[in-house]
Amino acid sequence: MKTLSTTESGFEQQFEALLADRDTAQDVHAPVAAIIADVRARGDVALCELTAKYDRLTLTADTLRFTEAEIDAALAAVPADLLAALDLAAARIEAFHRAQLPNDICFTDAAGLTLGMRWGALDAVGLYVPGGKAAYPSSVLMNAIPARVAGVKRVAMVVPTPDGVVNNLVLAAAHRAGVSEIYRVGGAQAVAALAYGTATIAPVDRIVGPGNAYVAEAKRQVFGRVGIDSIAGPSEVLILADASNDPRHIAVDLLAQAEHDELAQAVLITDDAGFGARVAQAVEHELLSLPRAAIAGASWRDHGAVIVVRNWDEAVELTNRIAPEHLEIMLPDPQPVFACIRHAGAAFLGRFCPEAIGDYVGGPNHVLPTGRSARFASGLSVFDFLKRTTWINASEAGLQAVGPAAVALAEAEGLQAHARSVAIRLGNQPR
Repeated sequence: MKTLSTTESGFEQQFEALLADRDTAQDVHAPVAAIIADVRARGDVALCELTAKYDRLTLTADTLRFTEAEIDAALAAVPADLLAALDLAAARIEAFHRAQLPNDICFTDAAGLTLGMRWGALDAVGLYVPGGKAAYPSSVLMNAIPARVAGVKRVAMVVPTPDGVVNNLVLAAAHRAGVSEIYRVGGAQAVAALAYGTATIAPVDRIVGPGNAYVAEAKRQVFGRVGIDSIAGPSEVLILADASNDPRHIAVDLLAQAEHDELAQAVLITDDAGFGARVAQAVEHELLSLPRAAIAGASWRDHGAVIVVRNWDEAVELTNRIAPEHLEIMLPDPQPVFACIRHAGAAFLGRFCPEAIGDYVGGPNHVLPTGRSARFASGLSVFDFLKRTTWINASEAGLQAVGPAAVALAEAEGLQAHARSVAIRLGNQPR
């Protein structure tokens, strides 16, 4: 774990190194390209062979998809308290995303043209859900519910089941989110199937959901054929906290991100060096009893940091440069600082709002921009499942008002057919 201070010489170089210390993306372009080509060429046969190879699971085209009976059995196996928790989370997620639904635009301007913009849902979306080391039913809700709220008619979900092990809560979350088309495949091969289709899996228009390096690279390679949400990197959290906080609370919040992945990054910015040291000590103490201590410890050791600043203006400046996926502002009055933050995927304000609330039951989406991409990207929302279509209705009088300018611009660009298509309607071109 690194300790930095803005008062020390060399801080800028240390800070830049902190920003860059996870730029070690695994190069899997060639094997992913080969997998995609194989699925395109051989469809279900390749999909089944690759599943046997990577997930040690023998499938046929007839067993790629979970049956309704299997989904019902999984649902029945989930304890009632967990189903209630899913219902609470789903209801809150749906309510927040339903509030995002935009209105169409239609107005007549001064020239007499009627202009508009119409929103419409995508036809089909593919949802990738990780399996194996960890499974995330919360991600099923976060990806599927906005699609359903947006009006997407078909949501196809792929989830690997290594060695045939099924996560019942993942299937229960899919059922709660209204997803019934579920396939037991994963990896780059599942992304290829969603993008190009096979005899069993029809292609989709957009693929969303997190995955490993192979899944991320596959999404990169099929982009253009289909839309994607983002190329997600390891999780990250930045916490701004003063000494009024309990050091253990902040330590556990840091570890809540560190336990995701050895490459995850957890950073504390504080105006009190002593408090920062107490948080670091509390992290080490919590690691002694944390089940995922090996993962969280590696993340904290290799990528974690405590940064001591002179004041919160400095903290704001550093936050905007980091552009974190998750931002906790653990201050007695967080709003003035939050008002100055331009770049963050999602913010959690006040000491009673740990980021983990947002992962499950807050309501806003937990699929967020990583790797400083919050500078130009946003979290998943209903807008990821909608398209905009603009339209114009022009009367003869409206064309007379604006058409001559269009003719002049088209002629200036040397596009005579463009100019003529307007001019003949103005009566300025011989037949």
